[in-house]
Amino acid sequence: MRVILHLDMDSFFSAIEVREDPNLKGLPVIVGKEIEAEEKEGERRIRGVVSTCSYEAREYGIHSGMAISRAYELCPDAKFLPVNRALYEKVSKEIMEIVKRYADKFEQVSIDEAFLDVSTKVKDWNEARGYAYKIKKETVNKEGLTCSIGAAPNKMVAKIASDFAKPDGLTVVEEAKVKMFLDPLPVGKIPGVGPKTEKILSGMGIERIGQLAEYDTQELFKKFGRYGRRLYLVSKGIDESEIKEKRERKSLGRERTFAKDTKDPKLINTHIDDLASKVYEALKEGGFLFRTISVKVKFEDFAVHTRSKTIKAFYSDLYTLKKVSKDLMEEFVGEKNKKIRLVGVRVSNLAVIGERGMVQRSLYEF
Repeated sequence: MRVILHLDMDSFFSAIEVREDPNLKGLPVIVGKEIEAEEKEGERRIRGVVSTCSYEAREYGIHSGMAISRAYELCPDAKFLPVNRALYEKVSKEIMEIVKRYADKFEQVSIDEAFLDVSTKVKDWNEARGYAYKIKKETVNKEGLTCSIGAAPNKMVAKIASDFAKPDGLTVVEEAKVKMFLDPLPVGKIPGVGPKTEKILSGMGIERIGQLAEYDTQELFKKFGRYGRRLYLVSKGIDESEIKEKRERKSLGRERTFAKDTKDPKLINTHIDDLASKVYEALKEGGFLFRTISVKVKFEDFAVHTRSKTIKAFYSDLYTLKKVSKDLMEEFVGEKNKKIRLVGVRVSNLAVIGERGMVQRSLYEF
């Protein structure tokens, strides 16, 4: 019997903030990416993007990915807090260390999610329920945070199940009951099916996963190509993907939204320096070197542009990161360009320090 658990922390960032400051308990708490206040024409405006929010905030219609300004309109009395990435990563590491001890195989897929293969740990689905409950209990006792867990025969169904009864949920989908569980659910519950795909499926008369499972497969393939095959397999509860115990970090970056759109080269470069420093600290913590440096710019009209440079060898020094980032930004900065709303710095083509005899050095020291 194959038993896969998907663990998803509940409202992770905001839950940590409430844990750190109990006075926030029961209040609508919104954690946002680069929350900054702007005074304009006597009104206070808040810019940025909602990273996560408490369940109290969700009652106002607020959700992840929403513009902070819209969240402020919906709930001006909410507690708006900036992202404290260092704290969240520290807590995530502590939680994952707890969780991975329960697994035959363990795969962390994000800062607050993980898959566990516990097939040899339990004899039946009843034991699987009790085993998952032990994980939930230890997480609460040691970290003061709740999680939701889905247990199922494969990763995809387990992920859908973990979202079924949030917060603090535990949903077990036995192999014989996968169809019964999936059929009545909206197609939007399938991971990766966003509003656009949901609208297309709705236009085809497909509202529920059960309807998707019965739809003509050739028509799905015509409409969606290879993605149509994935939709069909998921609707049938089929997922043969394995737990990947080690996930290779592909990139690492930081972004910042300005409180006010700007053309000021000095201000922009100051923020690029600061973002590069934050990326560098994350590189050091993870023990990574990089080959590719990228910058991202979002202009006042929301047009997004990126530029990248790939270096011949691996490097891991702050000077190189800052210098290349500012060089890449040059074409976007100046009076002839539009005002800038957001800037970002990212590194990719990563390797771990120590691999193949790699050493830290500077591109500009020779």
